[in-house]
Amino acid sequence: MKYMVEIVKTNTGYSAHVPDLPGVFTVGDSLEEVGTFIQEAIQLHLHGLEEDGITAPPPKTNVIWVDV
Repeated sequence: MKYMVEIVKTNTGYSAHVPDLPGVFTVGDSLEEVGTFIQEAIQLHLHGLEEDGITAPPPKTNVIWVDV
């Protein structure tokens, strides 16, 4: 599965969250770091759902880029 991740530049680095997985978020000093951290957070979350016998929600969020 592929989940959309929103990454935002902050004053101190980057933050990332997954709209389709509420509560899954992280921060990092660089894009590379936050990318690694959010992948780990998603995997940990999905593993926890699996252990609890809960089916992972399917990805629903899409993204488009609009030129203005």
